[in-house]
This record gives sequence, structure tokens and C-alpha cells, in this order.
Amino acid sequence: MAKPPAEPLPQKSDIDACRRCELWERATQGVAGEGSRKARLMLVGEVPGDDEDRQGKPFVGPAGKLLRQLLGEAGIEPADFYLTNAVKHFSWEPRGKRRIHKTPTQRQMAACNEWLEREIGAVRPKVIVALGATALRAVTGTRVTIAAARASDLHHSAGARIFATYHPAAVLRAPDDDAKETLMRALIDDLKRAAALASRVE
Repeated sequence: MAKPPAEPLPQKSDIDACRRCELWERATQGVAGEGSRKARLMLVGEVPGDDEDRQGKPFVGPAGKLLRQLLGEAGIEPADFYLTNAVKHFSWEPRGKRRIHKTPTQRQMAACNEWLEREIGAVRPKVIVALGATALRAVTGTRVTIAAARASDLHHSAGARIFATYHPAAVLRAPDDDAKETLMRALIDDLKRAAALASRVE
């Protein structure tokens, strides 16, 4: 039996116009996902950062550039992945003249969940990589630790396997070079494992 046609991806204009929560009031713009419609891997972060908010594109700040570098080191081509965030508007608090990332609330995540579900329905990835605990909660709909998720066989309701790993921002926050190198190697290894899993899943 033929597969039903994929859902359309949410447009940036739709996300810009979203008023389901209050984050739009202080954000510059909405940030939609980006990548291949045929990607077998979907990587989900938490929320756009300051650079993403200004540029309107996902994963273009320091953590995003690092993630793209690590994807390359893991041998994963741009055609093989789709990048997005659980929440589409920048959540922040002022610190002097800087805008500092603030973890979105459960209510904000729930308000934004329709956009993420529509992206999953449109791309239909084989594996969803949750980058960090907040993204994992958004993808699973429940509180589960990274460690517990890694020891479990989790599936999204759309059928995709759920794979949990660290957010690349954790590398940038590492206290020293040794810790940074350890986290980077772990992330590269996880990305390789996720890609290998995606290639095996029918």
C-alpha cells in the first residue's frame, strides 16, 4: 500500500505569526527548521539562541556551528539531516546589555509542540536525535533523563526511533579542555551511532 503524502512543512511566516505563547513578544522573529525534506535524521535542540533569533535560521550561533562541525566529523552529509528546535521563538532574559538564553517553560513547549509535530510529519525521519533534556522532553512528551533514554528503546508516535545525546552547548560550557574534548568525542560517537541506526531502519 502506498504511503500517504507527507505533510507540508510549517512556513516561517506561520511561525512568525504564532501567538500561542508570549515568547513572540520579545523575540525578533520565529525560527523554523531547516534541512533536507528526505533526511533520515532529525536533530532537535531546545530553543533558538541570540544569533538564531537575529538571523532567523536554526543552529547558526556558536553551539550550532559546533554541531555542524561535529556532524561533518561524523561523516553525516547535509542531505542526511534536518535541524530544528522544540521551541521556535528565542526565550531569554536580560543580563546587562546581553540577552541570555532562558530554558522555556513546559507551557511554552506545549504551545509550540504543534510546529515540531508538523515538521516530524513532513520530514518523516527514521531517527530523531534529541539534543539535551528539554528537547528530549518535547519529543517524548514526558520527563525522562538522557541516561534513561539512552538505555531504552524509545519511539515517537510517528514511528521514528528517539536517540538522546548532549546539546553541543554543553561542550562550550565544559570547564576545561579535557572535559571539552571528552564531550566532543562522545557527541561525534553518538551522531555516528544515530546515523548508523537511521540507515538500518526501514
